[in-house]
Amino acid sequence: MKRKHIKTIIGTVLMTLFLMACSDILEETPRSNYTPEYFKTEAGVNGGLTALYAHLRLIYGQNGFYSHSLSGTDEATWGSSGGTGLFKNMDLSGVGEISADASDASGLWNAAFPYINTASGIIENAAAVGISEALISEARFFRAFDYFLLVQSFGGVPLDLGAGELKFNTSTSRFSVRNTVPEVYTKCIFPDLLTAIENLPEAGRVTGAVTKTAARLFLAKAYLTYAWWLENPNNIPTYPETARTDPDGYDAAWYFQAAYDVAITAIENPGDFGLQSTFYEVNEGSNDRNNEIILYADHTETDEYYNGGSLTYAAGDMDNTAGWMMNWSYQSTKSATDLARTTYMNPIRREAEQHLGRPWVRMAPPHGVFKNTFADKTNDSRYDGTFTTVYRANWSKAGDATTLVYNANDMVVYTSEPILTFLNEEPATAIDYANTTYCGIGAGSLAGRSDYVIGPNAISRIVFPGLWKLGPYRTDNGTGLGSPNAGSTRPYNIAKFSELYFIAAEAAVKGATGSYSALDLINVIRARAGKWSWDNNGNIARNEDNSAAMIAATPATITIDYILAERSREYFGEGYRWFDLVRTQKWAEIAGSYQICGTGYNDHTVLTVTRTIEDYHYLRPIPKGQLDGMEMTDDERYNYQNPVYRDL
Repeated sequence: MKRKHIKTIIGTVLMTLFLMACSDILEETPRSNYTPEYFKTEAGVNGGLTALYAHLRLIYGQNGFYSHSLSGTDEATWGSSGGTGLFKNMDLSGVGEISADASDASGLWNAAFPYINTASGIIENAAAVGISEALISEARFFRAFDYFLLVQSFGGVPLDLGAGELKFNTSTSRFSVRNTVPEVYTKCIFPDLLTAIENLPEAGRVTGAVTKTAARLFLAKAYLTYAWWLENPNNIPTYPETARTDPDGYDAAWYFQAAYDVAITAIENPGDFGLQSTFYEVNEGSNDRNNEIILYADHTETDEYYNGGSLTYAAGDMDNTAGWMMNWSYQSTKSATDLARTTYMNPIRREAEQHLGRPWVRMAPPHGVFKNTFADKTNDSRYDGTFTTVYRANWSKAGDATTLVYNANDMVVYTSEPILTFLNEEPATAIDYANTTYCGIGAGSLAGRSDYVIGPNAISRIVFPGLWKLGPYRTDNGTGLGSPNAGSTRPYNIAKFSELYFIAAEAAVKGATGSYSALDLINVIRARAGKWSWDNNGNIARNEDNSAAMIAATPATITIDYILAERSREYFGEGYRWFDLVRTQKWAEIAGSYQICGTGYNDHTVLTVTRTIEDYHYLRPIPKGQLDGMEMTDDERYNYQNPVYRDL
């Protein structure tokens, strides 16, 4: 049976925005508005369900949430153009400060609560208009999903939006009380996901719809996260202040075991989901929406309305621009058009192609990513399947009839051939950076090579390997460069089947027991990482199986640090990292310092930067707009904020 793709809508069926002064009804075509009465109809409920899928685009792919989930970790620091936004603030390295009005987490708060209310409206009204529990459970999933993001980011958050706990609110409320972390988990997240598991289908009703597997993954992850919160190994404070006890009387060990059990159940009952054969296939653009992807924020190149943004130039809140953030200005590279080097051209042009895309240079990967995280670049395919390290000439696609250019060592390069390569390791013979002005971006040369080269020690805030896995993929470029300034029309992947193995392995390290050990589970992922079908940066087929070598290199005793390293290799740059480090309370230990070169093209001096990551940074500040909009006394408003941010 051919399955339809969900066509997510731009508008929302939410009638009133939580705690916002404005009560205007948001317009949506083809219906001009939604009212509470209309929401009590079958059409209104179905519209609300569609909006829940659409709202994922307000979170995933947006630069604010992307920065919130990556900046200040061992995966990312601020890039040379990162001073124009909040990226420096989130880095915690002394160049900015996170505050209530300067936090990239604010967008999450503002995006989640309106759709939590939408989900509650569906849950309350759907049965009365003949909607099945299977569809209602999609709303339960999304309500739990949003609350899970919120409680991880801000601590305890309100369950009452103005009409009572988890009730649908149809009037603007300007007062709020925050629930505690245990209340958010035990009153909403766990019950909603358990009900969703019971009633959702094994296979989605349409491609991209949530399933039992999606609910199991997020329940297992929520159990795991809550178990860490209960254990609190490093005495990280929480807010609102509350004892680290579970209302149902269970301890951390119980929840670690529950996380393991649910994850293993999902692995053994995959439905339509499973692992792709190679890591490359998981993230390759022409293979989007493959069976490893459990949940994604969808986009399309065929229609701006259903894409959620322009197909030629990104400007809207729903555009997928995450791939721009850690992408450098490769089009600044120069090559000579004559041997005397009297004239130059840019041999690499912006192109809507997965290796390239639009550069913003807002974030940059530190040296540890290349030296430590991805130390094995020979057996492990994940480095090649994550980064663009070879930049090839594409001037002919711009209609430029130039035949050849003179590149490194005055050697000739033709279109489609490498102009610049980021080397896997520092070579035995030192790179010659003496003539860095020739290439325009501070790269060097090695004898006998026509491509300019940059070693790992020279990666800087302005020049670094681009994030291939998030690069654009389009089929409408023709023979040209396409629309490289548009947001990506690819779906943004939110959850993958592979994460079930990591969740179960982490729970096993924390004491959970079952049929599979942490070593068994991690080696499934590592074995797959050793399989190559394509050499991405070599641009050639590579049918090679290094699974045995990968398994042999796995330590016999799996630790939390090792799982975190594996998670970074698997999900680098996808928005997992801050949540992973906060959950395990390893943030300061793992990301407390980093090395990188400076902001100038010719700056190859390695700097060691120290971050000041305090315990209170484990919670983000409540947005200033939220606080300003509430009708409270000054003391109530002051105490609503997470403590350290109250005077910032």
